[in-house]
Amino acid sequence: MKSVGIIANPASGKDIRRLVAYGSVFDNHEKSNIIKRILMALDALGIQHVYIMPDLSGVGSKALDDVAISLSAQFLEMAVDGNQQDSMRAAAMMNAMDVGCIITLGGDGTNRVVAKTCRETPLLPISTGTNNVFPFMIEGTLAGLAAGLLAAGKVGVEECCLSVPYLELSCGNEIIDTALVDLVVTDDAYIGARAVWEPESIKEVFLARARPTGIGFSALGGYLEPIPSGSIKGMHIVAGKGEKAVRAPLAPGLISELSIASYRTFGPSEEIPISRLPATLALDGERELSLDEADEMSVRLRSDGPVVVDIDRALWLAAERNLFVHGAKRPTSFN
Repeated sequence: MKSVGIIANPASGKDIRRLVAYGSVFDNHEKSNIIKRILMALDALGIQHVYIMPDLSGVGSKALDDVAISLSAQFLEMAVDGNQQDSMRAAAMMNAMDVGCIITLGGDGTNRVVAKTCRETPLLPISTGTNNVFPFMIEGTLAGLAAGLLAAGKVGVEECCLSVPYLELSCGNEIIDTALVDLVVTDDAYIGARAVWEPESIKEVFLARARPTGIGFSALGGYLEPIPSGSIKGMHIVAGKGEKAVRAPLAPGLISELSIASYRTFGPSEEIPISRLPATLALDGERELSLDEADEMSVRLRSDGPVVVDIDRALWLAAERNLFVHGAKRPTSFN
């Protein structure tokens, strides 16, 4: 039986899109309550050890207040800087500890940095961010059950997990950064507020996911040409005067129109240069890099992304195996 790791980003769900749109606010009290429910589910399945990323806001420590569990929950021994490096550092430590699953509480941006260092460790992302294309809107108890089943060996990684594609930004042979959902090229002169919501600033969009059921730039691509889940295809959109204009929810409650000069899908074998320079690049909804006209950057789709838990599949398999039913012919003990 393996342990489980929990990474909760105290800053997720609080960016400027709460002011310019109507994004949900997940305060840290609610994040602590979600962790409580995760811990109770893991405890019910007999998981013995849980490791939690420490944070300056006390999200993890408050989750341990007045929770009746027998498992051992302890904080990683690590430096805490109060930025995204904390999540990267925690994910790397949990991967080295060979935890059975890492549960994250955050949005697309949180999971982007965790995916950089979690390697092959299965990821179970719970949505507490803004656009939330990558993580799941799932009750913490169910997430804890799915993670516990996987860590306990009751369901296998090959049965209920899938490696998802992602975008890789490079300069020549050097990898600069990655994105799980979208890479957006804007004409902003500086990074400023990290979130992107103004359609008039957009020059190009690269997508690893194009879902009409999503929000943000994934929805933009999904309305043009949906890419099914499990498909190893990306999309490149060039904004500008053309025959098409798309209205899409670029943020919660914010329906914006973008004129499309061209778009096409592409596969892992293609490398597409960023041609609209100078520019600022936003990765998974947050501005990260400024480029000038001399920068030669390109984007490609990678098929070997993070291993993500299919929560529905894990719970269906557990039900089929009577793991929740006492007195069944098949094994019923959680422990």
